[in-house]
Amino acid sequence: MDAPPADHDLIEFAVGLAERAGRLAAERFFGGDLHTACKPDGTEVTAADLAVEELIRGELAAHVPDDEVYGEEAGTTPGTSGRRWVIDPIDGTYYFARRMPLFSTMIAFEDEHGPAIGVIHDPIGRQTIAAGRGRGCHVDGQPIRVSDRTRFPGARTAMGNPGTWSVDLMTALHRDVFLVPSGYTTGLVRGDIDAMVVAGFPMGYEDLAPLPVIVTEAGGRVTDLTGAPVLTGDGTVLATNGVLHDEFLALVRGLPHGRDWRALTYQA
Repeated sequence: MDAPPADHDLIEFAVGLAERAGRLAAERFFGGDLHTACKPDGTEVTAADLAVEELIRGELAAHVPDDEVYGEEAGTTPGTSGRRWVIDPIDGTYYFARRMPLFSTMIAFEDEHGPAIGVIHDPIGRQTIAAGRGRGCHVDGQPIRVSDRTRFPGARTAMGNPGTWSVDLMTALHRDVFLVPSGYTTGLVRGDIDAMVVAGFPMGYEDLAPLPVIVTEAGGRVTDLTGAPVLTGDGTVLATNGVLHDEFLALVRGLPHGRDWRALTYQA
């Protein structure tokens, strides 16, 4: 049996929540103390990460108190409903802490059928991607769809975390496709680019949770670089317009994906 469409009101709630959280992130970005601390996994955290996650958790507790919540900073708050919210308050803390406007606020919702809602909000650009299962994908309320490109050579391909890619992966892609020096989901789902590759620096579940419903509802396909489901894969991402997906997988099959990202990313 096909999974039912996501609840429209719940999609609107998730969008509003991401945008309210994004306003707080933007306020901290422009006016706050961006001092970082190092977490046990070697990644960075700021007071803004904690404050934005606290805001989101507070509104979820008030609006959907029976749902489980998993957040990057505070872990899991158990629920009883069988539904779960996954939040990444500031995706791109490394950039945020260095006053580079390359971060987003991400919220995903999962029910008994799997991924149901995905929202990615850009607090500085004030742009929101939102998708609900069976409801399509929208940017700022406008329906969007992936590109219809069928020719693999020269496919426009965004790069996520390219400084931590392996030389083999970079060379293989550079040889056959047109690499765009940034990794962004909005460009993929509205057809500005044809594919997006994220590798090297490993993505956490909270980084990946919005992608299945967003990419699928826009008409695309998303896996890890081995072809496994992205939410249970190796922390890499291959998101495409769907038509080109298998050719990308064939190109990168067997290649190492990353190098020593800790040494490269966190040197003073």
